[in-house]
Amino acid sequence: MREYYLHHNIHMSATRLAIVFLSTLATLTILPFANAATGPALKPEAIVQAQLDAYNAHDIDAFLATYADDAQIFEHPAKLLASGLTQLRERYTARFKEPNLHAIIPKRIVMGNVVIDHEMIARTFPEGPGTSEAVAIYEVQGGKIAKVWLVMGPKALTSK
Repeated sequence: MREYYLHHNIHMSATRLAIVFLSTLATLTILPFANAATGPALKPEAIVQAQLDAYNAHDIDAFLATYADDAQIFEHPAKLLASGLTQLRERYTARFKEPNLHAIIPKRIVMGNVVIDHEMIARTFPEGPGTSEAVAIYEVQGGKIAKVWLVMGPKALTSK
């Protein structure tokens, strides 16, 4: 049986080398698809990105999985918009019914457990389709989004 020398005194058979390689490859392939909302081991930026991905997929369960049970969303500085997963579900279930709903992040700043996103959002307003701009400040605690402060910019309707 042929053996391979990986580094100085480390050697293994071709079969064992293939198993180690495939196991590592499988782990690296599965990691991006793991539930990013769980586990404090994930960085705040990854949690906020998982939230954005779920928002753009209109996946309410994946979206809420990124939030703490007692999460709060504020209109900056202190106007409470939603508190707890039940209110978040109500707020975003309606929003996720908008067919053109999609957000992009032209700029993201991360400092410790705080993630600040400059968001450009395509929406369907009561007056018709359009866009809005926002700054979202996310505070992540224990692997979940605990608080969000939104600074809303003006909305612009798409010309017909």
